[in-house]
Amino acid sequence: MRGDGSWLRASSNLSKFAWVRPIPPRCAYAQGLIADHRNIPIEYPRIPPNTDPINDCEAITRFIREKARESNLAHVYPIGAITKGEDGAELAEIGEMVKAGAVALSDDGRPVQNNQIMPRALEYAKIFDIAILDHCEDVNLAARGSMNESAVSTELGLRGINGAAEEMQVARDVVLGRLTHARVHICHLSTRESLDWVRMAKNQGIRITCEVTPHHFTLSDEAVRSYDTNFKVNPPLRSKSDVEALLEGLADGTVDTIATDHAPHTSLDKDVTFEEAACGVVGMETAVPLVWEFLVLKGVISESRAVELLSVNPSRILRIDRGTLQQGAIADVTLIDPKRRIKIDAKKFASKGRNCPYQDWELRGVPMMTIVGGRIVYERPA
Repeated sequence: MRGDGSWLRASSNLSKFAWVRPIPPRCAYAQGLIADHRNIPIEYPRIPPNTDPINDCEAITRFIREKARESNLAHVYPIGAITKGEDGAELAEIGEMVKAGAVALSDDGRPVQNNQIMPRALEYAKIFDIAILDHCEDVNLAARGSMNESAVSTELGLRGINGAAEEMQVARDVVLGRLTHARVHICHLSTRESLDWVRMAKNQGIRITCEVTPHHFTLSDEAVRSYDTNFKVNPPLRSKSDVEALLEGLADGTVDTIATDHAPHTSLDKDVTFEEAACGVVGMETAVPLVWEFLVLKGVISESRAVELLSVNPSRILRIDRGTLQQGAIADVTLIDPKRRIKIDAKKFASKGRNCPYQDWELRGVPMMTIVGGRIVYERPA
């Protein structure tokens, strides 16, 4: 994998799949996000359906793709909504969205609670051989909590979200995956118990995959003691035991991908009390260094496993022809300098969001260049 010993060429792109959660006005922001990729080393933003209007029909899917083509800076893959308006009541125009270019289905941060709707959605997804990407959360059990339910939440006087709120929905998806034989992908998995369900399902041959985020394998609920709203995410930061479990899952192959869960917010969304603050962190510009520093350099995973988690497997799950450096493949490549150090400064981010929990952290493994379709679209100054 190493060329001259100082740079690492990663298969396709080490951070190509970003969970991109736009902020209002959302369609306009999605367009701006694509333009921002001139300065961000991520080639393939995967746009969830929570745009405004929500991507629940062919017209919105086409609009997103057309704007991406006009910008010509990144390959953009829209994700269609499972239900109309993401309200969980009626299936969206799945076939039409797939025809227009949707590569998967999700109701993003508004998980489908209806256990009649979800199996129907899985059956439709199976017809088109696309995955359903599920944010697993029992909203009633979560009860509008603001952090992980633990001794820490009790000490801080903050309403907690028990890990069972996630586990119950993961268990449901395992059962429905077994029933329908459809492909299910668990988004931003955060607990040991949820990972156990996925591991069991894989051993049974159920078509299930999962991802974790950098903030869930680098931070625990202890970080919330500062009441810094940049540590408020959904799912919440979990216990140290959960963090250890995610690291084990990354090492043993249970976890399939790493996703940024990039969720930019304005200061108005974050400069409030912890319970009132919006959930989410920006992740596109820190994902690669965090993977390199906390996983590769610490010996949790190998360099090739990092490429697999961030490039090869996402391509496989979405059924797109990326994630390879084979001769004749589309030249989408990221170059990183494994020895170069950076000090995180959110004020310098190209992203419109500044809600970063890693301010002033020093990390190694810096993306130096992004090539899309054989064209250099990003190059970090020397």
